Amino acid sequence: MGTKIVLIKSVFVCLALWTSIAVMAQGRIKGTVSDESNGDPLIGASILIQGTSKGTVTDFDGSFELKVDSFPAILMVSYVGYDDKEIPIQEEDEALTIKLSAGSGITLAVTEVKAQRISDKQKAAPLTVESMDILAIKETPSDNFYDGLGSLKGVDLTAASLGFKVINTRGFNSTSPVRSLQIIDGIDNQAPGLNFSLGNFLGSSELDVIKVDLIVGASSAFYGPNAFNGVISMETKNPFLQKGLSASIKGGERNLLESAVRWADAFSNKSGNDWFAYKFNLSYLRADDWVANNYDPIDGSRVPASNPGRYDAVNIYGDEYTPATDFSSFDPWSYPGLGNWYRTGYREEDLVDYDTRNLKANTALHFRLRPSQKENSAELILGSSYANGTTVYQGDNRFSLKNIQFFQHKIEIRKKDRYFLRAYTTREDAGDSYDPYFTALALLDSAKTIRSWSQDYERYWRSNIAPQINEQGYPQLEVLVQPDGSLQFAFDEAAANQWLAAHEDQLRTWHSQAESVANGGTDNAYYEPGTARFDQKFNEIIAKKRTEGGTLFFDKSALFHVHGEYTFTPKFTDKIVVGANSRMYRPYSEGTVFYDTAGIKITNNEFGIYSGIEKSMADNRWRFSGTIRMDKNENFNYLFSPAASIVFKPRANNYLRVSFSSAIRNPTLTDQYLFLNVGRAILAGNLNGVQGLTTVESLIDYLANPAPGVLKTFDIDPVRPEKVKTFEVGYRSTLFNTVYVDLGYYYSIYNDFLGYNLGADVTLDPATGFPRRIQVYRYAANSINQVTTQGVSIGLNYYFATKFTLNGNYSWNKLNKQFDDDPIYSRI
Repeated sequence: MGTKIVLIKSVFVCLALWTSIAVMAQGRIKGTVSDESNGDPLIGASILIQGTSKGTVTDFDGSFELKVDSFPAILMVSYVGYDDKEIPIQEEDEALTIKLSAGSGITLAVTEVKAQRISDKQKAAPLTVESMDILAIKETPSDNFYDGLGSLKGVDLTAASLGFKVINTRGFNSTSPVRSLQIIDGIDNQAPGLNFSLGNFLGSSELDVIKVDLIVGASSAFYGPNAFNGVISMETKNPFLQKGLSASIKGGERNLLESAVRWADAFSNKSGNDWFAYKFNLSYLRADDWVANNYDPIDGSRVPASNPGRYDAVNIYGDEYTPATDFSSFDPWSYPGLGNWYRTGYREEDLVDYDTRNLKANTALHFRLRPSQKENSAELILGSSYANGTTVYQGDNRFSLKNIQFFQHKIEIRKKDRYFLRAYTTREDAGDSYDPYFTALALLDSAKTIRSWSQDYERYWRSNIAPQINEQGYPQLEVLVQPDGSLQFAFDEAAANQWLAAHEDQLRTWHSQAESVANGGTDNAYYEPGTARFDQKFNEIIAKKRTEGGTLFFDKSALFHVHGEYTFTPKFTDKIVVGANSRMYRPYSEGTVFYDTAGIKITNNEFGIYSGIEKSMADNRWRFSGTIRMDKNENFNYLFSPAASIVFKPRANNYLRVSFSSAIRNPTLTDQYLFLNVGRAILAGNLNGVQGLTTVESLIDYLANPAPGVLKTFDIDPVRPEKVKTFEVGYRSTLFNTVYVDLGYYYSIYNDFLGYNLGADVTLDPATGFPRRIQVYRYAANSINQVTTQGVSIGLNYYFATKFTLNGNYSWNKLNKQFDDDPIYSRI
């Protein structure tokens, strides 16, 4: 404990020292370059210090930053199609606004353009960064820009449904991307109850997105907890800079229709300077989602698809295997032909709304606190976002997310490249969402329990089918009297199997008859899809909460977040950044997802502080950076995430990088507080540890042979944060002015990887020794081993012309070792 206190104090002392040192000035100029006639930012404008080789180009929003060794100096500003301009600079100026006028008499036909959409800033990034600028967003060959992220290097895009796309990186592919962070203008885009983003369901309209950066790899030191394998960072348009009306409409197969509109404008004061701007975005998507209609047997099925008594199909729910309908181990003459049979289930398409809809709206109000400074003025921003829709989510079960709602509100004050202070809240409402699988089970149990149904099936078979089988030549059990008077029993099992194979079609007909009888009844008949009786019971079940015997999810969870950051530019280095954030989660499910029942209220608080430093040397050929972050969640210990990098520029357009980064991921709310019955098992969080669980393997052995000593028990430690350290090398270059190359290799070391363990809570009958109660649990758990991964990525961009780009990439990821003794890593 003493060591932790010393470390924490050391961090605060370092921050205080850096802050006190950072009051000295630096020879640095910042500003923007824009079109004089309409104010549009000029991307890639060249800024050069006269008489030197020092210079830079403007970023996607027309901004630039340049270090100047001495004053006075003259800036030479140029852009294709515009008149060059010389700007005398007497001293450091952080509010430099440069406007270029369109050139006259310029013959563009003889102008050779060698610019690219890959900025020097991106090439010099210490991490693996993939970007989509505003042009790439418009050119995405898909129904939305988010799908286009799947074409970036090192990215896996999974389509869980038409309305829910999932981004994963570094070889870890999951429909619950808890190891990736998605932010929009610095704001976490996650659903509070899930702890991950639902793709772009609560995102930004394509018309409002100006840039998307995908930072691949461990990034906690830069972005905080949960930036474990990558960060998706979206930046939206500023209404001061991008004004006017934009609209789009798209159509496609599956009745897809997507429309969007954006409106932005600004107001000027008496001096002619814009002081207030606003924007409004509205988008709507509807389509017919993909129907889950795979009726093949599940992987590992106990019987083939030809089994006369049916089988467990992938997208039919309620037809799962149960010992109550398995007589295959009985003597073959006792129930001839019955074997293993499966209950009539429900197809997913009878239980799920495939009419995907997504409505998104957001508005933002921007106030310039010093209008005369224009783009360099501090801004006060008030913003709100709303999303509503219906889609299908593939998690531990298939979930029908119906009429879900998200609300996000923020207030922020910022000055570009200097500081920001923001506070926001995100709230969700599960609406009419429910679990289709559990709904199928509830429908079946409402008609008959599995025990009653299987008894009716077996009784009909024994009374009506078995006599017919025996009459048609099925082998009989023979009783032979031996010379000594003893009895010997004989049965021709080979002949029996031959008879069953020859009468498979007839057996299938008989099983259908038994199924119809078991499904029948006056008041307890099977609820047939498409009937009024089915609709009434179905609507009754999905309208009641899970705690009330239904399958409705109630989830109105929320998170509250405050984050501040300040950038110093002392004389001895390029910049020093210090920041801190605090977050509170408030899960609220009334026991339908978490264990917040009987008046239990759950909250979870965490905070973090960080600082980073950057230093350029040798005319910007060398760039060094280092960052340290400390995080504390109320349920876990202090954790530190350091990072460091070196970027070397041997010559123009060539960058070599070596970096070390680290990340942590706190257990999610579900890892800590979940309590969700999904039918086959109860999914549970594990904040306090579990004792005395029975292994599933020994339970299976015991049911087959109930002998003393067969059952084995084990304990599970409480969950703890998972950690990763990554070493990375890379090279970026432009060859022949047309080919951009990005090569990378990483090596990662994982500790305490979060997954789950399966176990059973078994209560034995003292009289018989047979289990009286069995409940299977799936508890969140950490791995017991360290594991390493490595990967190589290669990216190529070939520029045929200014409007034609060919992109290609290749990624290879490898888990270096599997551990059969570790139930967590064996599932990766």
